[in-house]
Amino acid sequence: MKIFQKLFIALFTLIPLTLVSGVATAQQPGYSTAAPRIGGFDVKQVRKLTAGTELNFTMYGTPGGIAIVSVPGATSRLLLEERETGFYDGVYTIKNADRIPNNSRVTANLRVGNQVASVVLDEYLIASAGKTQAQLKAEAAAAGVNPRIDRFEVAPNQLTTGNDLGFTLYGTPQAKASVKIAGVQGRIFLDETRDGVYEGIYTIKSADRIAPDAKATAHLRVGDVRTSAVLGKSLASSNAASNNRRAARQCANCGVVEAVNVIEVKGEGNYLGMIAGGLAGALLGHQVGGGSGKQIATVAGAAGGAFAGNEVEKRMKTKKHFEVITRLESGGTQAIPYETDPGLKVGDKVRVENGTLVRNP
Repeated sequence: MKIFQKLFIALFTLIPLTLVSGVATAQQPGYSTAAPRIGGFDVKQVRKLTAGTELNFTMYGTPGGIAIVSVPGATSRLLLEERETGFYDGVYTIKNADRIPNNSRVTANLRVGNQVASVVLDEYLIASAGKTQAQLKAEAAAAGVNPRIDRFEVAPNQLTTGNDLGFTLYGTPQAKASVKIAGVQGRIFLDETRDGVYEGIYTIKSADRIAPDAKATAHLRVGDVRTSAVLGKSLASSNAASNNRRAARQCANCGVVEAVNVIEVKGEGNYLGMIAGGLAGALLGHQVGGGSGKQIATVAGAAGGAFAGNEVEKRMKTKKHFEVITRLESGGTQAIPYETDPGLKVGDKVRVENGTLVRNP
């Protein structure tokens, strides 16, 4: 009996891997196959790590990926949802069985295709979990470590969805740099492009509420010691007024077709396919070997045949769905699904009406 159980476990452990791989490919039409990147990862710090407390995580990174957060001491991982293109968030509610230490350092993974990017949260879940900055700075000064920010700049822009804000920070080399903007969830990482020069671009999301005088704070960290600087200028460009008037004249729901994706969806199959395939597999397996060997071959044949029968039925029921990606005049994108071919092509001018696309003259 134990032999049969091991055989079934081996067979059915392999089946989901193939199916998951197929789904992942189908869910990411048109996305780049380049290595994924995490451009920001943050948590809303809490006062205590007790059952029922909610941990709110946000991540910025390559779109179309699978984002997972791992909290040491937690009994399960958290799958983040992609709310907007490249923006992921999620809430983990602490359970009674969790044993999360105060100084727990959280890890985020972003998988796109077969490649994974990882980053460790650079702060504790509880603000008071580590040493105070005064203690850390005193220890750092004694060790000759003193992170500094020499200059913090922004390339201002019109503060509307889809536009970019470019940040540059000059300071201590080989450190970790990030920016927090009032009205934006989470923080944005800056990459060290040259020795002591950190740069990064943030694309404004529809959920952001950024005022022209919104506070933008840069953080530079060496080890656990950090220093901060507040931006001393407006995030909005000097011609924001004219830009806002021009934006008002835009058709908010108008755009251009950027891609038309064809997605094949397999049918789920049913018990008839499973039974038919299973009987065929069982008969085939019964012809192999003798004694217990014949029994094992019959079980394996039945399991494999059932899977094969179900797969045949799925292929027979495969349907094609269509997804039209539209780049809106506001700078954002919108994906509209269709059961049949919508008859649109890349470059067509359209507008969104009641959840569907209409050609724009």
